[in-house]
Amino acid sequence: METLDMPETSEITEALWTPVCKYTELEPGRGVAALVGGAPVALFRLGDGSLHAVGNLDPFSGASVISRGITGMRADGTATVASPMYKDVFDLATGVALDAPEVRLPVYAVRRHRGTVWVGPDVTSVSDKDAELLTMATSAV
Repeated sequence: METLDMPETSEITEALWTPVCKYTELEPGRGVAALVGGAPVALFRLGDGSLHAVGNLDPFSGASVISRGITGMRADGTATVASPMYKDVFDLATGVALDAPEVRLPVYAVRRHRGTVWVGPDVTSVSDKDAELLTMATSAV
């Protein structure tokens, strides 16, 4: 029987998840910018305590400003962020621009563990391998 050289679960977790900051350092309703695996990410803690991470690059202006956007909640419960550039509004769960559904921000996995906020891979990826690694990493923690 052939044995596969699989990385240790902790190696997978460390490769996929990046610690960004302490949860208590995030002000509800305000965003912060972080560089995660070379990608600009906007991280938000909403008033209900939930965490969201999306790409920080505004697809309409090309500026890295989403973290400075205004968060809000639609009547249907959709958490949103409005870009400070042209005021385009994005769904924080899907990254979709509400007025231009063909445009979207990347959405990143985010979690809170022992008081630290961790940002994971881009979950808008369609790669089965990425989804499998994400599942392995989250089930191991």
